[in-house]
Amino acid sequence: MNRVNKMYANGKVAVKDVNLTIQQGEFVSFVGPSGCGKSTIFKMISGLIDQTSGHVDILGKTPRDAQKESTDVAFVFQDATLLPWRSVIDNVMLPLEFRNIAHSEKKERAYKVLEMVGLKEYTKALPRELSGGMKMRVSIARALIAKPKLLLMDEPFGALDEITRQNLQSELLRIWENEKMTVLFITHNVFEAVYLSTKIAVMTPSPGKIESMVEVNLPFPRKAEIRTDPQFSSIVANVSHDLKF
Repeated sequence: MNRVNKMYANGKVAVKDVNLTIQQGEFVSFVGPSGCGKSTIFKMISGLIDQTSGHVDILGKTPRDAQKESTDVAFVFQDATLLPWRSVIDNVMLPLEFRNIAHSEKKERAYKVLEMVGLKEYTKALPRELSGGMKMRVSIARALIAKPKLLLMDEPFGALDEITRQNLQSELLRIWENEKMTVLFITHNVFEAVYLSTKIAVMTPSPGKIESMVEVNLPFPRKAEIRTDPQFSSIVANVSHDLKF
């Protein structure tokens, strides 16, 4: 993103002069106060909305062109947004529905990603039979089935209890390390951002700008115990300091 600005039709400036470079394979979290433009940045990256000015480049393409290539970008929202009348496996196969892929391959991919998220025993279950954490696992599997190069996650664990949240954080890191994709992740939880990320983008209040990029120099694979490491606490303190504008 190079000098990106977004002004809505009502005159509200959501983000101002955003400059951002992310390398392939990084895990970058975005933290900042509510309404600072984090979701707006994600919508511009995903091609859901256009920037007012500036340049956005995704894997050498415009966001809209990248979105046309369904293997380039996938999105996971806070709400799992599963179709209630479809089974788990049918929800997961949804992104492949209109692609010229044999049904047998679609099912094979679906079983693989469901195994990745620990739900291979729930392929025939309906969403109403699942817990909140299980629904989010289905949502992540649905995003992964197209083998995206870039995964955008907008507060996916925000509505979950702390135990489920920490379990899913560990699962997400395992998947990210295995699949070698780029992940951009929005959260209000500084501890979550530090645990997951290679870098953290700290944003200012609206109109949002990137105040700082904090390097998270903690080794991978990351175990749960790292949350008690003094270096972990130091990075949390640095991010928290940058959030006090």
